[in-house]
Amino acid sequence: MGHIHPDAWVSPTAVVRGDVTIGPGSRVLDLAVLQGELGPITIGADVVVMEHALLRGRADQPLVIGDAVLVGPHAHLNGTVVEDEVFIATGVSMFPGSRVGTGSELRIRSILHVNSRLEPGTTVPIGWIAAGDPAQLFPPERHDELWALQEPLDFPGTVYGVDRGTSMREIMRRQSAAYGPGE
Repeated sequence: MGHIHPDAWVSPTAVVRGDVTIGPGSRVLDLAVLQGELGPITIGADVVVMEHALLRGRADQPLVIGDAVLVGPHAHLNGTVVEDEVFIATGVSMFPGSRVGTGSELRIRSILHVNSRLEPGTTVPIGWIAAGDPAQLFPPERHDELWALQEPLDFPGTVYGVDRGTSMREIMRRQSAAYGPGE
């Protein structure tokens, strides 16, 4: 099970559940949610997780954050690996199986898609999407080009464990069971 280092600080209004490890000098601010019940979360040293961020570990894709990382307000990190000295701005989404290289910057509302790898030192512009391994960068208006690269990354299989085309009824039945009350 996780451990919060004595030199770390977690706001009393943050939610930390399950297998969560927080390194020295790290800070978890008000109303952040660190959900380690479905898989581990490991946060390195001198990391700041800002207000309303949601961090989720997965059994098959633990969430790992290196040292000296900023996780901005309303960011969503799910089963991803973040190397050292990364800036994650407000509203960024990072999906399962993704990886961010050292010294990268994900600007406001940018997205790193499933099973995608951002090379060290890369900047994803405001509102852009990074997809592929190595990731290519797409503005939102290039959706058709993005979809050609994104479809084989297998979002439904990676996130929900189902084949593309599985009904939402089946997906939500499984999700409801996964997020049900613990025993």
